[in-house]
Amino acid sequence: MVVAGDFKNGVTFDMDGAVMQVIEFQHVKPGKGAAFVRTKLRNVITGAVVERTFSPTDKYPEARIERKEMQYLYNDGDLFYFMDMETYEQTPIGRDLIGDNFKFVKEEMICKIISYKEKPFAVEPPMFVVLEVADTEPGVRGDTAQGASKNATVETGAVIRVPLFINVGDQVKIDTRTGEYLERA
Repeated sequence: MVVAGDFKNGVTFDMDGAVMQVIEFQHVKPGKGAAFVRTKLRNVITGAVVERTFSPTDKYPEARIERKEMQYLYNDGDLFYFMDMETYEQTPIGRDLIGDNFKFVKEEMICKIISYKEKPFAVEPPMFVVLEVADTEPGVRGDTAQGASKNATVETGAVIRVPLFINVGDQVKIDTRTGEYLERA
């Protein structure tokens, strides 16, 4: 059980059938009246953020969120297949649970499948990936009016901004959380 008076950032608990994670908390002890805990909570399954006030003695069951590394195999329409590296069992996950940053993932990459009560609700790609540039315009020397960057399409089909010196065939390191070019690999 999780007691509201012991809330810390990152704590997950089950509240009214929803899995909530504490983003911010503040213990408030006013001059008059009872103390309370003011929180900002995120529903880990839907992503919705709510503000809620608790009594420090409120108790909630702890929610165990499981993160398991699995290898991305392939997609078949709206299903993406992942393989457990220990049991070799394949798990299909629907497109609705795949985030926008999955466009940087290619086959055989290791991703984290996040689940609650053995039901997956999100997929975390690796933080950084190295991909080959499949298409880009040649950089023109002295053309720095646009911040000295240009569009490039990587091997997964995603389009990112890269410096002018990057050419077709170069390996680039990308931060999947922001979609930004980091460095030449």
